Amino acid sequence: QVQLEESGGGLVQAGGSLRLSCTASERLYSSYILGWYRQAPGKEREFVAAIRQGAGTTTYADSVKGRFTITRDRTKNTAYLQMNNLKPEDTAVYYCTGGSSWPPRTTWGQGAQVTVSS
Repeated sequence: QVQLEESGGGLVQAGGSLRLSCTASERLYSSYILGWYRQAPGKEREFVAAIRQGAGTTTYADSVKGRFTITRDRTKNTAYLQMNNLKPEDTAVYYCTGGSSWPPRTTWGQGAQVTVSS
């Protein structure tokens, strides 16, 4: 089974940027979907963004459109989440996820803390 390893995250001031990476343990087939969910303290886990490996088609939550960009490098089996213009409400643990169908929730990474100070 595919395993996902995350890196990135940290502490940043409002308006700043961070990038998360998610690397799969094996080559992913074209229809595989990689994405991110996040969970803030006291809130339910929510979808953030996803990308299909082959076509590179992307989907975003309304709350991050225009600020976050998800990309992938198939040669490295890695997806990236570039987060710009971060807001305090973006503070959460971000989980890389993967799956062969929508929504991509079959496999989960270990999580990365993102904290945005005001």
